[in-house]
Amino acid sequence: MMHEKQSRIWHPFTQHALQGAMTKVVRGEGAYLYTADDRRIIDAIASWWVVTHGHCHPHIVSAIQKQAEQLNQIIFAGHTHEPAEESAALLLKLAPRGLDYVFFSDSGSTSVEVALKMALGYWHNIGEPRSRIVVMQHSYHGDTVGTMSVGARGVFNAAYEPLLFDVTSVPFPERGREQATLDALEAACRNDNPAAFIVEPLILGAGGMLMYPAWVLREMKRICEASNVLFIADEVMTGWGRTGTLFASEQADVSPDIACYSKGLTGGSLPLAVTLCRADIFDAHYSKDRARTFFHSSSYTANPIACAAAKANLDLWQEPEVRKRIASVAAMQEEGIESFRADARFNNVRRVGTITALDLAVPDGGYLADIGPKLQAFFRDRNLLLRPLGNTIYVMPPYCVTAADLNEIYVGISDAADALVSGKSAGIS
Repeated sequence: MMHEKQSRIWHPFTQHALQGAMTKVVRGEGAYLYTADDRRIIDAIASWWVVTHGHCHPHIVSAIQKQAEQLNQIIFAGHTHEPAEESAALLLKLAPRGLDYVFFSDSGSTSVEVALKMALGYWHNIGEPRSRIVVMQHSYHGDTVGTMSVGARGVFNAAYEPLLFDVTSVPFPERGREQATLDALEAACRNDNPAAFIVEPLILGAGGMLMYPAWVLREMKRICEASNVLFIADEVMTGWGRTGTLFASEQADVSPDIACYSKGLTGGSLPLAVTLCRADIFDAHYSKDRARTFFHSSSYTANPIACAAAKANLDLWQEPEVRKRIASVAAMQEEGIESFRADARFNNVRRVGTITALDLAVPDGGYLADIGPKLQAFFRDRNLLLRPLGNTIYVMPPYCVTAADLNEIYVGISDAADALVSGKSAGIS
């Protein structure tokens, strides 16, 4: 039943029957968001992992403004434009070696859909049809039908199960049990004749910020290569410096056959995504037979304004100071989280690059555990944008974050644990 003043907007990942009033944000600058009621909020999760150099970065804003006055949209079938050409060229310069072509889309989910279709199209067009996809336990690749199919099955997609296709799943490489994952992948590649293996390099995001070492990623690529299985790196979240290098694959010296990038591609300013692939995958679709065309598009493919934002962002990544900043944020994050490693209130305190995560030690810690919304409400009252995954609290800030900001974030996390144990806060008890 509608209430008289209730908004007609349906928000993502939001249970409106439990959600209070939405926080109305009117401005963003650097690592901060400013609300309609004059509060300054520290954006500790980069607004769902997209903001890299800071909100409203002047160089990116200027590029958007300039492009908006020249060309704001053009059908990308049969046409091209400089922002797309320039951003694609820079992407290929910065991406892992061996990636030769760029396909534009609109979001992380669609970049993965494109990758899956590229893989299946490749095998179909070379006359060796394969359809099986191998995935990793606890993974998340998006919310479209294909990406739900290759992600973990559970509450996120239970209602849509009839739409999803079957996959082969290998276990997450828990510490000390990494070989079980590698053995399972090797068996899947040998027995299932799969088209591809898709994985989030080094850290599984929505699955709980689960981290694993680079040598495992390197071995998984070796196994796929030996079995002639395409290796898809979903770097939608792990790209753009989050793991300490521009792309997570670099730490394993891995060159994916197909790679997906989005989120920080435009610095967090506009929606844009890309799927990069090897030349032979493109070549399998290159033919005078129109039936071998790669049939995928959206109306806003390679939108010129979004591409101009991406070009401006990629310009920034070529500046040495920006790379140095990643190392600085990683060091500040390690310092911020260090005291929690011996704190009995928390488990599995961990960091990779600029991302930290820790699990609040509570009996029920699943994604739908009551502790999640209570923590979120507590942080909202402290003017901190933190969005726990159940009892997992993670910090993934824009790179302009300061040591003082991080100190405020970690004090807030500690105080939240105090409030939970002592029941001092009405918002969390």
